Amino acid sequence: MPLKSNSKRYTISVANQKGGEGKTTTAINLAYELSKTGKQTLLVDTDPQANSTGLFVNPETLEHSVYDVLSKKASGKTAIIQTKYKKLSLLPSSINLAELEVNAVNVDAPYALRDALSQLKEFHYVVIDCPPSLSIFTINALVASTHVIIPAQAEKFSVDGMNGLRSTIDSIKRRINPNINVLGALITRLKPKTILNKTILPVISEFFHVFKSTISEGVAVGESHLAKKAVHDYDPNTRQAKEYVKFVKEVLNELKK
Repeated sequence: MPLKSNSKRYTISVANQKGGEGKTTTAINLAYELSKTGKQTLLVDTDPQANSTGLFVNPETLEHSVYDVLSKKASGKTAIIQTKYKKLSLLPSSINLAELEVNAVNVDAPYALRDALSQLKEFHYVVIDCPPSLSIFTINALVASTHVIIPAQAEKFSVDGMNGLRSTIDSIKRRINPNINVLGALITRLKPKTILNKTILPVISEFFHVFKSTISEGVAVGESHLAKKAVHDYDPNTRQAKEYVKFVKEVLNELKK
């Protein structure tokens, strides 16, 4: 059912311009855990690699995708598919999304995604998996969002691009979307008790609030991808499953603020 007029929708971009930071894994598991609260949740895949999509369906078999939505060949409602999880739907990506970046004139930048999502009234939570770049798709996602979560490893290369990401978010907040706020940075693939963690974490906190929750390095995430499941659905007893549950509780507390 559509949300009541006084209900607030939360649209959360999971973004980092650097690849390999756990962005897609975080988007998938965030969307899964939010859907487990009983609220209708939509996972939007705006990455041409379509890794979030691939967890649920073969991208090559899709009739419509976010490509068609952004190029206005189909509506969001037409492209959305129901996942195997009851309250979780997916607006899938496809490899031909990369064509739009080459020919961005076909995208009503930077408002196309925002306009498409505005027609989807039934979702309480929208989680957007962004590509690992500050592309036209990441800009579209940030313009459409109320909040941003930034997965990052505790290493130097993760920190190097954060100033650019913060500048981009600040610019969008100032010029286009005054409602966007950064919820925080989530440290992923954490290796405890290393000198690097102790030296890098304070640097990351200079750019963004850092969640108390962290996601440990481990095989459970990779195994869950192979099983095509969210990590908690794959094995709720793994450390990573418990950490993502704790992280989403922290997210919900931050949203209440």
